[in-house]
Amino acid sequence: MVRSPAARMLDIRRIYHEPDVPDLPRGRQVLDRFPDAERVEVAAHQDIPGLYGNPGTVTDWVRNKREVLVLGSKKSLAARPNGRSADFIAPSTANGCAMACNYCYVPRRKGYANPITVFVNTDRIIGYLQRHVARQGPKPAPNQCDPVDWVYDIGENGDCSVDALISDNVADLVSAFAELDGAKASFATKFVNPDLLTYDPRGGTRVRFSLMPHDVSRQLDLRTTPVSQRIAAVNDFVAAGYEVHLNLSPVVVFEGWLDGWRALLREVDDVLDSAAKAQLACEIIMLTHNEALHEVNLQWHPRGEDLLWRPDLQEHKQSHSGQRNLRYRASWKRTWLDRLIAVIDEEAPYLMVRYAF
Repeated sequence: MVRSPAARMLDIRRIYHEPDVPDLPRGRQVLDRFPDAERVEVAAHQDIPGLYGNPGTVTDWVRNKREVLVLGSKKSLAARPNGRSADFIAPSTANGCAMACNYCYVPRRKGYANPITVFVNTDRIIGYLQRHVARQGPKPAPNQCDPVDWVYDIGENGDCSVDALISDNVADLVSAFAELDGAKASFATKFVNPDLLTYDPRGGTRVRFSLMPHDVSRQLDLRTTPVSQRIAAVNDFVAAGYEVHLNLSPVVVFEGWLDGWRALLREVDDVLDSAAKAQLACEIIMLTHNEALHEVNLQWHPRGEDLLWRPDLQEHKQSHSGQRNLRYRASWKRTWLDRLIAVIDEEAPYLMVRYAF
């Protein structure tokens, strides 16, 4: 018997929820989807004793992602200027993730336990975005985010393809941006959810499939869709009306690292059809790591740290959010980026590098 994507990814057994969640339509939808789950009422979705900020939860790292769900309302709505991958970071309709990538930065923000939190006041969030887009007016000039549209990242702290297994939040966002002139939604994903092919995006949503060489992905991208399946999905998503880009992310440096990227780009070239290639662009994001996350990873998946924890190649740098992270040394990072871009030019010259960091 072949299990559905939702069954393979989620086995929700406990739902923490704010008091008003059962009274809201989206809250009822999610609760009805998991009728056998234990319900635990909490005062606030971001303050759950025993879950967040508890070092002992590392022993249940993957179990919490698979079995725990948090429901609440998004209280503060703001579209933050970005200017890198997107013009704005939209107020999220969810955060956290059921997948378990070793390098993910979201657990550091959530107190390390990182199950999915779904916000059930979706109408309020979408209404805010519609008003925000209207205030922008036409985009005055092309930039690295997009030549025409204002781009809103709707999945900064999670994976929308997985979120769509839980509620209609993502479907509602795709539908809303299909109607918004001069703006498009954007999200990165490592999970192929065929349900998204039934939506009607009409070019209003950009899906960015994250890729890395297969052997690296098997070591670091836990619980994700295999890379070859992500590549194969690009043609289908373009045909369904999405704009589809690639995230070459994160780029991890080790001896022989470029060979894996060359092989991956050849696979992309072999699999993608002409329509997909004609609209293709990519982002390149070099690895960022964190000492505290390194310590957590050592307790549940230490093998991945062989690639991620390289003090001989890394230096400390303060992030824009105030965290002290580890990034590749600036003196080498530019050289490595240039080498990867040269490989792209050789193997997939139609693949425009829209953003590299």
